[in-house]
Amino acid sequence: MNANTEIAVDDTIVDVMGLPLHDISRTDIVQRVVDAVRVGRKMTVVNANAHMAVVSQKQPWLRTLFRRADIAFCDGAGVQLAGIVLTGRHLPRTTPPEWIGPVLSKLGQDASVFWIGGKPDVVDKAAAAFSDKYGVRTVGTQHGFFDPTPGSRESTLLLERLRATQPDIILLTMGMPRQERWLYDNMDHLPTGVLITAGALVDHAAGRVHRPPRWVANMGLEWLVRLVREPRRLWRRYLLGLPVFGFHVLVYLRRRLMHRSTSSISRKLAG
Repeated sequence: MNANTEIAVDDTIVDVMGLPLHDISRTDIVQRVVDAVRVGRKMTVVNANAHMAVVSQKQPWLRTLFRRADIAFCDGAGVQLAGIVLTGRHLPRTTPPEWIGPVLSKLGQDASVFWIGGKPDVVDKAAAAFSDKYGVRTVGTQHGFFDPTPGSRESTLLLERLRATQPDIILLTMGMPRQERWLYDNMDHLPTGVLITAGALVDHAAGRVHRPPRWVANMGLEWLVRLVREPRRLWRRYLLGLPVFGFHVLVYLRRRLMHRSTSSISRKLAG
C-alpha cells in the first residue's frame, strides 16, 4: 500500500449551524473508506445529529474537528431539516450502522479493526461478532470506561497499543461528544488508519440494540424509538435537547434573513 496515495474528494460543503457537512451519499462513504484502507491512507469520518449540533454551539473545538475531517456527514432528520431550512440543500442522511457493514464486507480479511468504547463485555462481543460476520481481523479492543484525558496513563497506553497494532480502521463508540473529544485530542498522534466516530454501533454489533425498520428512519422517527427503548439515558437529549436545537435553528435562520436584507439594501444603495 502507498500511504501517500491521494483519493480525490469533490463534495459540496454545506454549513449547518457552523458545522461543515459533506453532501455525500451512503454509497460514496462506503467506497471512500474502502479505498482509503486499500491504499493505506489516513482518514477521519465524523457525523452530526441534532445533539451534536447543539453541543457544538458551546464547544468550538467540535467545529474545528468537523473542518479537519475528511468526511463529515448528516446523521439525523433534525440536521437534514435544518440544512433545508438554512441552506436550501437536502443532505443525504445515514448512520454508521447502515454503512460500516458494507465497508467491512468489501474488505474482509484485508482489514484490521480496533474497537474503542462500550462496556468491557459488550465491546469484546461486538468485535467477535463482526469478525465472524465479515471476516475482518480484530487487532484490539478497549472499553469506554477509561480516562481519556490527554497524557493520562490509560490514554497513553491506548495510543501505544494503536501504534503497535497499526489498525486499518478504528471504531470510536464512546458516545457523543466523548468520542469526538478523544479523536480531536489524539488524531495527530495516530500514524495511520481510518478513524470513525460510530456512537452506538458497539451495542448494535453486540446484539444489545436492534435498528428499527427502515421506514421508521425514513420518517425521521428513529429518535423516538431510541427514546422509548432507553428513556432513562436519552430523555434529556431528546425531550430537552430537541427544543434547544429548534431554537438554535431559528437563531441561525434569523441571522440569515437579516444578512439577506442588509445585502439587498446595500445593493440598492450601490445601484
